Amino acid sequence: MRTITSLILIAVLLTSVVSPLYVQAQTSKEYSITGAGATFPFPLIDLWRVKYNEKHPNIFLNYQSIGSGGGVKQHIENTVNFGASDAPLTPNEVQLAPDSLTIPEAIGGITVTYNIPEVPKSGLKITGTQVADIFLGKITRWNDPGIKANNPTLNLPNKEIVTAHRSDGSGTTYGFTEYLSIISPEWEEKVGFGKSVPWPVGLGAAGNEGVAGIVKSTSYSVGYVELAYVVQSNMAYAFIQNADKTAFVEPSLKTMSAAAAGAATKLPQAHESWAGVSINNAPGKDSYPITSFTYLLVHEKLEKAVKDKAQAKEVVNLIKWMITDGQKHSPELLYVPIPPEVTELGLEGLARITYNGEKLYNGPTTYSGDGLLSTQAKKIPDWVRNIFKFYGAGQIGDDDLINGLQFLIKEGIIKLQ
Repeated sequence: MRTITSLILIAVLLTSVVSPLYVQAQTSKEYSITGAGATFPFPLIDLWRVKYNEKHPNIFLNYQSIGSGGGVKQHIENTVNFGASDAPLTPNEVQLAPDSLTIPEAIGGITVTYNIPEVPKSGLKITGTQVADIFLGKITRWNDPGIKANNPTLNLPNKEIVTAHRSDGSGTTYGFTEYLSIISPEWEEKVGFGKSVPWPVGLGAAGNEGVAGIVKSTSYSVGYVELAYVVQSNMAYAFIQNADKTAFVEPSLKTMSAAAAGAATKLPQAHESWAGVSINNAPGKDSYPITSFTYLLVHEKLEKAVKDKAQAKEVVNLIKWMITDGQKHSPELLYVPIPPEVTELGLEGLARITYNGEKLYNGPTTYSGDGLLSTQAKKIPDWVRNIFKFYGAGQIGDDDLINGLQFLIKEGIIKLQ
């Protein structure tokens, strides 16, 4: 007859083998986790703050929406527990923080939002080249013949166009100007792309909310703003011509997902350089052309940015939740959840994080895509499965069980910590 201790051991081990959940002990001590950076994902991160605190009342996230440039700066200077940026680190920035991990957290779209009183909300059709020419100051009035040709049924007024752009270092600017550089050789030559660029014309404001504020308050203006801000503010947005030049595409979860399809197989590891990674102007009839990842930045040696090991573990727990269970909240705010393959890149990155040499995450790095971390159950040989069955029936002894457990531990199927 098995002892109570043996039965409990079997139950725990069987749960470890067949359950898709990775269970990590939680503490009741209160911790404040600090982050700063991109305004692009701020609505989503703020929702994550609330949802995570509901599950973990002792964890408080303080995220400052200061722009990607500020987030990268604070990450490099180790003044926040994690940074956020819509643009990957440049080679120069990597040199300043060589142990940086780049972890995608969401996919979003950048809209061309406008305020034309004579035009119905959301319906203006425009090509990428025309967008570039507007921000170059070459197209100056809304009744431009090229724009009228795209919109023969609209009453486009003979009014001067006022452009609005970001004044701060911004990942949204990076994504938008990268797209313009792809679509317009003249833009690439005269302006280029980056978190900050020398804008030829227009008014500047800080943050997505700042640009949105200019457009909302200024008739005949146009700007670029992340989709969630536009929808929340009930603003108009243009349909942009796709890369195939076959259709004008509305920004939506479906069309951004189409743009991101297939990207995961071409991405680097979290600890590698992400410079040059882009899903802008992706091919496909239904692909919205101004689509991008937004990223979390965290140090592989987390003692640089976190004061103690216990807090560092909570930082890792939070990021793990953001890129797994937290993804189910993304569509609520019109962000595309990252594909399971991209989540796995993030989990593999978390597995590299240490605090004074000690690993902080030893959980699974595979992901089923349904909000659950996946064990490697398919790799468990039949003879190991039979050991548990026979042991429970009293047909084999403790030595055989121990041999089976040692195999599972050695192969990484059961994780001990």
